[in-house]
Amino acid sequence: MRKVRSFFGPSVRGQYVIEQIQFADQKQEFNKRPTKIGRRSLSRSISQSSTDSYSSELMGMSNQNNGKQMVEIVWKKMKLFIETAASYTDSSDDETSPRDKQQKNSKGSSDFCIKNIKQADFGRREIEIAEQEMPALMALRKRAQGEKPLAGAKIVGCTHITAQTAVLMETLAALGAQCRWAACNIYSTQNEVAAALAENGYPVFAWKGESEDDFWWCIDRCVNVEGWQPNMILDDGGDLTHWIYKKYPNMFKKIKGIVEESVTGVHRLYQLSKAGKLCVPAMNVNDSVTKQKFDNLYCCRESILDGLKRTTDVMFGGKQVVVCGYGEVGKGCCAALKAMGSIVYVTEIDPICALQACMDGFRLVKLNEVIRQVDIVITCTGNKNVVTREHLDRMKNGCIVCNMGHSNTEIDVASLRTPELTWERVRSQVDHVIWPDGKRIVLLAEGRLLNLSCSTVPTFVLSITATTQALAMIELYNAPEGRYKQDVYLLPKKMDEYVASLHLPTFDAHLTELSDEQAKYLGLNKNGPFKPNYYRY
Repeated sequence: MRKVRSFFGPSVRGQYVIEQIQFADQKQEFNKRPTKIGRRSLSRSISQSSTDSYSSELMGMSNQNNGKQMVEIVWKKMKLFIETAASYTDSSDDETSPRDKQQKNSKGSSDFCIKNIKQADFGRREIEIAEQEMPALMALRKRAQGEKPLAGAKIVGCTHITAQTAVLMETLAALGAQCRWAACNIYSTQNEVAAALAENGYPVFAWKGESEDDFWWCIDRCVNVEGWQPNMILDDGGDLTHWIYKKYPNMFKKIKGIVEESVTGVHRLYQLSKAGKLCVPAMNVNDSVTKQKFDNLYCCRESILDGLKRTTDVMFGGKQVVVCGYGEVGKGCCAALKAMGSIVYVTEIDPICALQACMDGFRLVKLNEVIRQVDIVITCTGNKNVVTREHLDRMKNGCIVCNMGHSNTEIDVASLRTPELTWERVRSQVDHVIWPDGKRIVLLAEGRLLNLSCSTVPTFVLSITATTQALAMIELYNAPEGRYKQDVYLLPKKMDEYVASLHLPTFDAHLTELSDEQAKYLGLNKNGPFKPNYYRY
């Protein structure tokens, strides 16, 4: 087995650990970020230059009094503008399914299926912006120039395909891996980012607005390819793992491990393990400290407001909102809504989380008690049928209903597809569901994950999760045979601390160091880990 000394030291308690943490050089590197041209300034510069050129040509034509040539120039400029705008905004006029298109990138490859390869340049700019807010992944890339800890890894992935995921994919490739990717959500794919990845030679099969059939077809195209078989899985929700178990179980003979980042996917893995059907080791990234306490909390605290504003233009002050579930996602949502002046209720099944909600100043209720009066219903439990047809029937006119959990099972949307109810599309990802008496509710993203379906999420906090995924992938791939059994594992505490340390230089943060006497008093190594595994942050 190859040694990966630049990332992990010798075995400690059955785990690879980080040999040492040094980020003074990273502080210097990330405090001197190169200035990038953002999308807005870029579009202004393009528009301005086009306008200047256009005006000068028209002036020339006016001076020559040549009306015919002037009309031709106007037409050419309008056509160019329309084509450029369409390539970026992905005009809805093109209803052709990507499965029916024949597309190739500039290198002649057609091993992908996306909306429009012409959007690649725009997607590349989005990725460049994301890179600036993902310092840890960029640091891992820099260290990978000499050592490639994922050389020989063939990773098949199923996650949200966004600019942040693109940075992760390109980092995995820089570490030596080959990647094939599909989307874990039919609405969350950023088409321009998928185009940029396809242009760079990554087999990507995803586009925004897939059907259910498209969703499984894309996953199958990632897995079922002649002459290429995955040996690692990176999953978000468990659909990819489920598909391989269902269709290609023999593939697990060569797969070394699974890395899973969502509540839903981890729950599925534990079910497989309990039933004795999990045939490879799996890393539970969702319950790592760096995922739970940062992505789930801080990401949702910002993106819940963004998703609701973009879709409904609702004002939050004075609105009555019920948040179903007070885990880290629910805590983030409640904090954001409370800060905006909303009256927030919470439902919970867990007495510990329920007590936390009460101590944070939220009224704990049963959904039935407030369903008639609330203006917004948000689910974030990871469960199924949290909001049933009975609840939906009793909601007030204009109530907004949305889901912040990974799976679309929390709201019983299927019960709304009946003859007596009318569906009316308002805008993308926004539907009115109208009852016979004229009452209507506003359903967002058809009950799927709101923030990634209807808005975007903060890049920096996703950098923390993505770095954790990358390190988990390295850990599983390089672990000697027998180190991990056919079970679900948590990341070692040392790795969580390492991920956190890589992000501190962004804030010009300075850690206090233990003296030898203090370390001895606490019984700790001066370089960590600083907390036992049972510690609750």
